[in-house]
Amino acid sequence: METAEIRRRWLRFFESTGHSVVPSAPLIYDDPNLLFVNAGMVPFKPYFLGQQTPQWKRATSVQKCVRTGDIEEVGKTSRHGTFFQMNGNFSFGDYFKREAVEMAWELLTTSQSDGGYGLDGERLWPTVFKDDDEAFDLWRDVIGVPADRITRRDENDNYWHMGVAGPGGPSSEIFFDRGPDYGVEGGPAVDEDRYMEIWNLVFMQFELSEVRSKADFDVAGELPARNVDTGMGLERIASLLQGVDNLYEIDEVFPVLDRAAEMTGKKYGVHSRHDAAHSHPDDVHLRVVADHVRSSLMLIGDGVTPGNEGRGYVLRRMLRRAVRAMRLLGYEDKALPELLPVSKDRMKASYPELEADFARISQIAYAEEDAFRRTLVSGTTILDTAVTRAKQTQASTGGQSPAQLSGAQAFQLHDTYGFPIDLTLEMAGEQGVQVDEPGFRRLMQEQRDRAKADAKSKKAGHGSTEVWKELRAAGATDFQAYQALSCEATVSGLVRDGALVEELGQGSTGQVVLDRTTFYAESGGQIADEGVIRADGALLKVLDVQRPVKGLIVHTVEVQEGALLKGATVEAEVDPEWRLSACQAHSGTHVVHAALRQVLGPSALQSGSYNKPGYLRLDFAWNQALSAETRSEIEEVANAAVRRDLPVSAAYMTLPQARELGALALFGETYDEQVRVVEIGGPWSRELCGGTHVQHSSQVGALTLTGESSVGSGVRRVEAFVGMDALRYLAAERALVAELSQLVKAQPGELKDRVGDLLKRVKDAERQVAELRQQHVLAQAGELVGQAKDVFGVRYIGHDAGELSGDEVRGLVLDLRGRLGDGAPSVVAVTGLSKGRPVVVVGTNPLAREWGIRAGDLVKVAASTLGGGGGGKPDLAQGGGSDAGKVGEALQRIEHTVGETVTAGR
Repeated sequence: METAEIRRRWLRFFESTGHSVVPSAPLIYDDPNLLFVNAGMVPFKPYFLGQQTPQWKRATSVQKCVRTGDIEEVGKTSRHGTFFQMNGNFSFGDYFKREAVEMAWELLTTSQSDGGYGLDGERLWPTVFKDDDEAFDLWRDVIGVPADRITRRDENDNYWHMGVAGPGGPSSEIFFDRGPDYGVEGGPAVDEDRYMEIWNLVFMQFELSEVRSKADFDVAGELPARNVDTGMGLERIASLLQGVDNLYEIDEVFPVLDRAAEMTGKKYGVHSRHDAAHSHPDDVHLRVVADHVRSSLMLIGDGVTPGNEGRGYVLRRMLRRAVRAMRLLGYEDKALPELLPVSKDRMKASYPELEADFARISQIAYAEEDAFRRTLVSGTTILDTAVTRAKQTQASTGGQSPAQLSGAQAFQLHDTYGFPIDLTLEMAGEQGVQVDEPGFRRLMQEQRDRAKADAKSKKAGHGSTEVWKELRAAGATDFQAYQALSCEATVSGLVRDGALVEELGQGSTGQVVLDRTTFYAESGGQIADEGVIRADGALLKVLDVQRPVKGLIVHTVEVQEGALLKGATVEAEVDPEWRLSACQAHSGTHVVHAALRQVLGPSALQSGSYNKPGYLRLDFAWNQALSAETRSEIEEVANAAVRRDLPVSAAYMTLPQARELGALALFGETYDEQVRVVEIGGPWSRELCGGTHVQHSSQVGALTLTGESSVGSGVRRVEAFVGMDALRYLAAERALVAELSQLVKAQPGELKDRVGDLLKRVKDAERQVAELRQQHVLAQAGELVGQAKDVFGVRYIGHDAGELSGDEVRGLVLDLRGRLGDGAPSVVAVTGLSKGRPVVVVGTNPLAREWGIRAGDLVKVAASTLGGGGGGKPDLAQGGGSDAGKVGEALQRIEHTVGETVTAGR
């Protein structure tokens, strides 16, 4: 049974039992405690926390999830994967334990011909919380499972909570016995490879007042309503129904693994046992490739782009782990163009948007692989330098201990340059150098501990939202920003220093919650409105507006006059000029996005934006810089749309209706079932958006692009001014042109040619100066040849040439080497100073190379002294560094190394 069919059967079964089918939320979710959605219940968390009233009593979904806490275990077990899909059914105060257990058993054991999964009930092993007699009795007496197949387990296994104060309760898990080929007998408590967990039923019935650890918490009492939250791993049940050993071999994952095996010439599975814990290293690498390629596909599809922190770093790490695994399997060409399309073809049955968006997705992924391949080259150079230093250190101690890279060096390669530890170990070992792997692992653990501490602090910050939850419980804020700039409202809450107060006095700063507001709260890339709140005898300046919890709008204010009391009647007034400029910028963002797609094509999709009055920036998927002509064309298309005075409208509809209409969603945003679609000129620009906009495109005013740059692999950024800010920008440029025209005594239309002529003259002068300097340097060559030293039979010239470029130093080395001839071994080393940084070039003749003296080795020695790196061929090599004060020492070390090489050879 294909995974897509398993998915369909799940949704069909629970829809038939009265559950509303809820689409999967994006992997990026609006939750400060999560990088990604990591469980099926995450989109329903506001209902379980009591922050919102659910619109259904029963719901079901197949939720996209990503977990990265065990990324190092991927491929080594049958349980660990990064991207996975979680089938869930949820009850919000409706049914409870009995119905949850009965429905789970029915779907699992009903024959496939009758729409179920057809599992053998004799091989299912339920577990229950140790004190949950009710659940135990249900499995034994209602379902008929023998008591010896029902396992009681403690809080670590069968009790669920979020890790902070809030809802929790016992759980009942369902395991499937895969047979003796997968491990020992005895049930889930003995072997969780043989007994695979496929479904977890959480009975959420208690309010936890304090949570100290997974198994240590305080129960305050019963929840007002008892809820059910269940999760079945789609990949796990697929591995059972498809008769394969693990999730890497199911129909949605294995084709990538199979293609990787074909590319690398490996035979998957021939050297491994059934359980993934006893796998050949090649099989582990192939699984890593299959898992990470699929996970990267899904993350990029939901708007994540590679970066150095947060979600972007997770994606970058997975893409690079996949490429690295292919290298360890012996494949060094570009891999993703062969693998990513295979994953897309398997996943599009459940997620058809992947095919429609594949041009953008692949562009980002392939750019990241190209960047990593360059990183491998630079990392190799840095590693070679570190290895050389390690060998020199060993030699200076008489060779009594093996050459070793420190843990700090290995960690720097990994953390700063993205150079994997596996490659460091492999390549250092090839050169006979050990790596302090325990030291590296210690530093890695310290980094993880810091990350966990940061995550814990963020999770602890969840408690700081309690005040907002309390205010939200009294009712949602009536948001009137689309209809008006001012409104009368009542103060429903005041907060200062994180605590509820009755009054905000003059000079104080705090937060104000109103029952209704016309202020736009920051979201969707648009910053918050500015304005004032007036009350009887009080004036408050609004500094910021946010939504700390869904449905609640909070104004951060400074009390400039009087005092504000809770319950007071106020007038909320948005600054009209601010709002107009903000509308111009946000509508301008939509116009620029549409212009980009018209000029570059549909793959140039927005991946982020920011706009404030008069200014906008937009990030979009593209892997190369825009030419001046292309930028000009985009600007012209955008301004043409502004000039056409296109109507701007907004309409509410369901998310499926919006998708069917072709509305574009902003990556990184989460949307309710009802969404707002903003159109400019009908289908010309149609996007999901909650921002404020002008009524006609002409109100955007002038629009001028001011910059274009890269912000990551496969992502570019354009910036623009709109309205009066655009006119001011153009006026400043006009003034600059006038000033430059006056300086060079030319008309504005002649300015380009005049400046070009001046630049040509400067370049000609610089070239003449360089030629004269080179002639002067070469004139000294005869004198330098006469000063050549004899170093154990090698003619050696070591010279600091002073202010010379790398090319000039290289020319001098070649000239000197030629003058020395090939009658005896000779080595020439010359240093120079180019733009304040030292450069070193070394040349050797054939006889010197026969004696084992290589220019590349000598350059590495010198460059390490100068605080840099370098390399090259045995006959000619170049390097550099940052410490110009050590040029003399570098030349001495080259001479010393030449002597050591000769004496060692003898």
